[in-house]
Amino acid sequence: MEPIFLPKTWSLFKKSLLFKNLSNDIFAGIIVGIVALPLAIAFAVASGVSPEKGIITAVVAGFLIAVLGGSRVQIGGPTGAFIIIVYGILQKYGFDGLMISTILAGFMLMAFGFLRLGSILKFFPHPLIVGFTSGIALVIFSTQIKDAMGLPIDKLPAEFIAKWEVYFQQLQNYDQSAVLIAIGTILITVFSGRLIPKIPGSFIAIVVMTFIVSIFGLEVSTIQSVFGAIPNSFQLTFPAIRFDELGQYMQPALTIALLGAIESLLSAVVADGMISSNHRSNTELIAQGIANVVTPFFGGIPATGAIARTATNVRNNGRTPISGIIHAITLLLIMLFFGKWAILIPMPCLAGILIVVAWNMSEMKSFFSILKGHKYDIFILLTTFILTVFVDLTVAIEVGVVLSSLLFMQRMSSLSKVIPIDSESDTLENYADIPKGVEIFEISGPFFFAAARRYEETLKEISHTSKVVIIRMRHVPFIDGTGLRNLKQTLKDLKSRKIQIILSGVQPEVLEQLEKGGISELIGSENITSSFDLALIRMEMIMKKLM
Repeated sequence: MEPIFLPKTWSLFKKSLLFKNLSNDIFAGIIVGIVALPLAIAFAVASGVSPEKGIITAVVAGFLIAVLGGSRVQIGGPTGAFIIIVYGILQKYGFDGLMISTILAGFMLMAFGFLRLGSILKFFPHPLIVGFTSGIALVIFSTQIKDAMGLPIDKLPAEFIAKWEVYFQQLQNYDQSAVLIAIGTILITVFSGRLIPKIPGSFIAIVVMTFIVSIFGLEVSTIQSVFGAIPNSFQLTFPAIRFDELGQYMQPALTIALLGAIESLLSAVVADGMISSNHRSNTELIAQGIANVVTPFFGGIPATGAIARTATNVRNNGRTPISGIIHAITLLLIMLFFGKWAILIPMPCLAGILIVVAWNMSEMKSFFSILKGHKYDIFILLTTFILTVFVDLTVAIEVGVVLSSLLFMQRMSSLSKVIPIDSESDTLENYADIPKGVEIFEISGPFFFAAARRYEETLKEISHTSKVVIIRMRHVPFIDGTGLRNLKQTLKDLKSRKIQIILSGVQPEVLEQLEKGGISELIGSENITSSFDLALIRMEMIMKKLM
């Protein structure tokens, strides 16, 4: 069995592969660092914190995720998915509350990894992920209208509808320069890659728009006018923790942990497909957890694997964790030596970048594709989407997971059946006619709590004239505690009516559970057979004794 925690850095170092692609990794790391700069600043600003906190997160978390992670090419840092979570926590608990929530989330992520839950988190249904991702995209877009249009609004309402009501009230007060900068940023970000593919469009847009604003003296808000100077140093900070209040941070912490786990593992899976590799999901979760425990002490915000930046890393030939380390170092150098110019970036420019991010996050093709699919998938998609936009992402994830689980169980339950078999049934596979007094039933599907009651009710309808009942279980892959209890109760009922029971085709895993649950003692181990042939032989022996 693979170790729970084995960073790819260490594996590649032991195989002398860590520095084999060094020049390409260095180049890819520098490019990704440049890509990450505007995004880190934009995500921080949109989350309600100062710009340097986004850069600090990309530096500290990005470095730790690269060094300790289970993916060769994962790039970590702040992401768009966390914007509405961070903003909501800040409004309710302040920055200390955000730090505590992030640290708790880090410990939860580590626990997920040590409990080997990495593979389980991969099975979150696609409609659920698309639902809250699309919802987040719409919320991010709605938060950027103020800066993109230069609207004179001091404080925006948190609620989606209230926010748009304020926008429409202030629409006539838009700033033409801000609108043109936002539109120009969007166009450059989207189309510059066709002309200059090696330089990120968002970086080009920031340079061009900052230059235009400075040269022409346009009166639009900038990072400096909103946040002041960007510090060029790190300092350790500690939140004011009261242990009797930790309980109130558990819900936001769980939201951060779940979203961080899902996004980081999705990013790692995408990267695997691009480089024909396999990531270590539990190691990745532990690394993400460590990063989220450490980063807040330096003033950072929640971090996870970033799909777009990871893909950029791979497209620029990054193949080992060295590229992720170089990405963090590049951002650190920019913060230390070029922060004084970053304060000149216009806010409408950052809004334009985030609008493009929101569009890329929206997954419109997947959204409309799911709307053409199964009704259960549509229900999960729309429920999660609506709750994300109009209620809260925390509620959306919790309700979405519960709904997905319930609907999955309902669908599995509907596939699970008890089929009566008579002498004219095709499923008898050319065996001799069933003697009078013998009934055969076949259980098809998992014997779990969602189907157990139906199985019990069907089997209790067995005729009182029956002497032997054969229950075929060849298509039962597992039995849970509820199923075992209901089966035992049913068998006791049949036995009290002097009916002999034979279980046929019991799989080894199911047999183990039956023995632990006392079924072997109840009906006799000789009446639990591995095949239908043996069950028929046993049935003939019983019928002879009863004659």
